[in-house]
Amino acid sequence: MADKPRDPAMSVWLTPPKRKKRGSAPTGLSRERIIGTAVALLDGEGVDAFSMRRLAAELDVTPMSVYWYVDSKDDLLELALDAAFGTMRVPPLEDHGDWRRHLYVMAHEYRRCYLEHPWAAELLGRYLSVGPNAMLMSSSAMSALAGTGLTGDALAGAVALVFQYAYGVALAESMWARRVRQQQDDEDTVYRKMQDMLADHDSRFTEWEEQLGYGRRQGFSAARNRQFDQGLEMALAGIEAAVAALPEE
Repeated sequence: MADKPRDPAMSVWLTPPKRKKRGSAPTGLSRERIIGTAVALLDGEGVDAFSMRRLAAELDVTPMSVYWYVDSKDDLLELALDAAFGTMRVPPLEDHGDWRRHLYVMAHEYRRCYLEHPWAAELLGRYLSVGPNAMLMSSSAMSALAGTGLTGDALAGAVALVFQYAYGVALAESMWARRVRQQQDDEDTVYRKMQDMLADHDSRFTEWEEQLGYGRRQGFSAARNRQFDQGLEMALAGIEAAVAALPEE
C-alpha cells in the first residue's frame, strides 16, 4: 500500500484519526509498540531504508495490520519524531534557578537527542513537530526566559538562537556520522584520511586544523564537543547582553 504525499501544513497531532474499518484490532499490536519498533529501525537503518513493509516484517505482521493503528507512513514518522524528543531530559526550571543554566542544559539535551537519533534531524524540517514532547521542550525554554524582560521577536529570537544552533550542529554531525558509517571505519581514522587529502591539496589545511583544535593527538569527537560548548556559551552571552541592554522600568 503506497502512501500519498501529505500536505506539509498538516500534522498527525492536528488531524482527527480516520474512522477504523469494522472488525477488531490485530492481536499483539499496539500503537506504542509500532512507534517503538519504528524508532529502533530508524536508529539502526536510517530514513531512506525505512518502509511500512520493512516495519511490518520486523513486527511479524502484515502491512495492513500496521495501518489499523496509523493512517500513513508520514503519520508514523511524525509520531516517531516526537517519541525521540521524549528521550530528552527536560529539567524543571527550579533545578537550576536561572535561565542561562536551564538553556545550557536543554541545548545539550537537544544535541544529544539528534546524535542518538540522527534520522530525527533529517525529519525535523519535514513535519510541523507540534507533538507533546516537542511542545514541552518549547514551553520549558520560553518559561526559562519569561522573567528576563525579553518579549516578542526578541524572546522568540533568543529561543531560536539556542535551539537552531544546537540543531544545525547536530544535523551536520549526523551527516558526518553517515559518512563514517559508509566508510566502515572509526571517525578519527576517517577524519585523518580526509585531512591528509586536503593537506596534500593545500598546506593551509594543516594550519587551520591546529587553529580549530583538531590536533593529531586529539580525538575528533572531543574537539566537536568542546567547540559546541564554546559556541553555545557565545550564544548565551549574546542573549545575556540583550537582556542587560533592556531599558529599566
